[in-house]
Amino acid sequence: MTLSEAEKTFILHGVQENFRIDGRNRDDYRPMELETSIITHAFGSARLRLANTDVVVTVKVEIDVPFPDRPLEGKMEFFIDCSANATPDFEGRGGENLATEISNTLTAAYSSNSVFDYTKLCILKGRKCWKIYVDILILECGGNLYDAISIAVKAALWNTSIPLVKSVTIDGNNVDMNVSENLSDCIKLDISAAPLMVTLCKIGDHCVVDPTSAEEQCSQGAIVVAISKGKFSTVFQTGGGSLHPLTLMEKLKLGAKVGNRLEEALSEALSKIKENGEMGFLN
Repeated sequence: MTLSEAEKTFILHGVQENFRIDGRNRDDYRPMELETSIITHAFGSARLRLANTDVVVTVKVEIDVPFPDRPLEGKMEFFIDCSANATPDFEGRGGENLATEISNTLTAAYSSNSVFDYTKLCILKGRKCWKIYVDILILECGGNLYDAISIAVKAALWNTSIPLVKSVTIDGNNVDMNVSENLSDCIKLDISAAPLMVTLCKIGDHCVVDPTSAEEQCSQGAIVVAISKGKFSTVFQTGGGSLHPLTLMEKLKLGAKVGNRLEEALSEALSKIKENGEMGFLN
């Protein structure tokens, strides 16, 4: 829905006064609902609802061949499906362009072994490894897609179980593997350093976190930072506009602060899911 100039002015004045139209401060998130193990045939899955934003992530794993320059590492690939029903903006090539942008951002955020240990996916040096496919379906878009997707991806990877390779037999160029079919024999991924994204949306002279779709229409541009244990794994700008270097540094500090807070909330929600098997809430 396109906003009128009067509606944009109303939102702008609210941000200036640190009182947004839904009652939040500039650095507050909306409540979130998180579920895991929602797709029975997947190796891992999660669903995140952030107000009107609804994202489902499924994880599949297959045996593959490692990259020649990374013989001791596995692989990960991201695919985003922007449902045309999620928002009119996804019609035509709009959804395709956004999907490519999000996929490239996730690939950059997860590119380093410091945020995700790809050596844990190695089966046989230079010959066999696990490849993780992360499929992301955007069911509904109500703003702040990057943050929502990053949370759902991390939760789905936390939920993932990779089959245990019990033995490997090499006969010339042939490699035979004995993969356990026992569901209790599996490898869990270490996602403690997996990054979370924080979107800082510039409206007027201030930045807000967790922007609604209406606030995104009022934005002169946004910065998305991926935070891993308090450190930046990637930073990029979306939309137009510009930021003074000093202002940029202030916003990066805000992003790190908010990212740490988001990480604590996610850890608490996942702990609750592990203990009680219930839906987790992030507030």
